[in-house]
Amino acid sequence: AVGNNGKGVVGVAWRGQVMACKCFNNFGVGNLSACVTCLDYARTNGARIVNASWGFAPGSLALSNAIASLRDAGIIVVAACGNSTNNVDVNPVYPACYPMDNVVSVAYTTRADTFATPSNYGATNVHLAAPGEQIYSTFGAMDSGSFAYHTDSGTSFAAPYVSGAFALMLAEYPTENHRQIINRVLSATDPLPSLAGKCVTGGRLNL
Repeated sequence: AVGNNGKGVVGVAWRGQVMACKCFNNFGVGNLSACVTCLDYARTNGARIVNASWGFAPGSLALSNAIASLRDAGIIVVAACGNSTNNVDVNPVYPACYPMDNVVSVAYTTRADTFATPSNYGATNVHLAAPGEQIYSTFGAMDSGSFAYHTDSGTSFAAPYVSGAFALMLAEYPTENHRQIINRVLSATDPLPSLAGKCVTGGRLNL
């Protein structure tokens, strides 16, 4: 996608390089082993940020170890916290709820800039929210290679905004480590009354 050309849609980091690692099929069905393989591939091939618009409950030792390996490599993992109206502090999903300092867990907000009722939440395990309602994006229509544009909602659409924000922060501050970059984004959120008690910052992403 090319920014500002009047075609389609782009994210917030127009010049970021994207490493597409497919661990789910066209219908969103995948397994932990495929995800672990993708995470390991991303780590060994130079990724700085991983967008994980997926989650499992329960997690696994293999997934935990893969996320820990990313942490040791200074790689940020942005994880969607899910869309089941659950408190993930009570009913955790992974990788969003791993207590590692490279994991950033994302809820989603509506077009009215309020907490989205379907979104999961957690005062301890979810860090911030980002826009995730009626997001216009590309959509894999079929395996033959054709594609379409599609509007959808959920934390899977909010997490990439946060990943893009981290990409821009890394571009601006290339010598900073993952903790410093994460702190920049989390400390800049806009507090929203509807997010109070729903996430660590009580705020919505403000790039």
